[in-house]
Amino acid sequence: MKKSKSIYLCGFMGSGKSSAGKIAAEKIGTPFLDLDSYIVEKEKRTIPEIFAESGEGYFRELEIAAISRMTDGYIIALGGGAMINRKNAAMINEYGVSVFIDAEFETCYGRIKNDPNRPLAFKSSKKTLEKLYADRKKSYVNNAVRTVNGNTDVVSLAERIIAIYREVNGAE
Repeated sequence: MKKSKSIYLCGFMGSGKSSAGKIAAEKIGTPFLDLDSYIVEKEKRTIPEIFAESGEGYFRELEIAAISRMTDGYIIALGGGAMINRKNAAMINEYGVSVFIDAEFETCYGRIKNDPNRPLAFKSSKKTLEKLYADRKKSYVNNAVRTVNGNTDVVSLAERIIAIYREVNGAE
């Protein structure tokens, strides 16, 4: 049986990776994975705890290990930093197709600004987040294979993800 390619969703916090990815996976009937949630569950520690206790390098190793196991037809919402490293991005694109959800900063910020489950967003100033957004966007643009407009509702975004999934996997 032919192996399906996974779709790896990247983009800034609040771009819609998890929400739209989950809807798309349910509609297609393929597995969905929120990479950050998976790592938190596996490690039994929050991401800030992992960074503080084991370092960012260790966290990136966990990401890559998980990605290398989820290669057959998944829709995966990557963490915001997963595509920053060119080596990681190359591996992701070897296993499947990376899709940058290009949502404007104001769209993302409106979704994350009061969310206590996003410590970086909750504790950082708008200006700090905007700089992080600008820095990361360059990596997403340079490293992702496909780009979709994320300035829309999650259902429309999910439909775009489904279309890409079907296109790369030769399905109708």
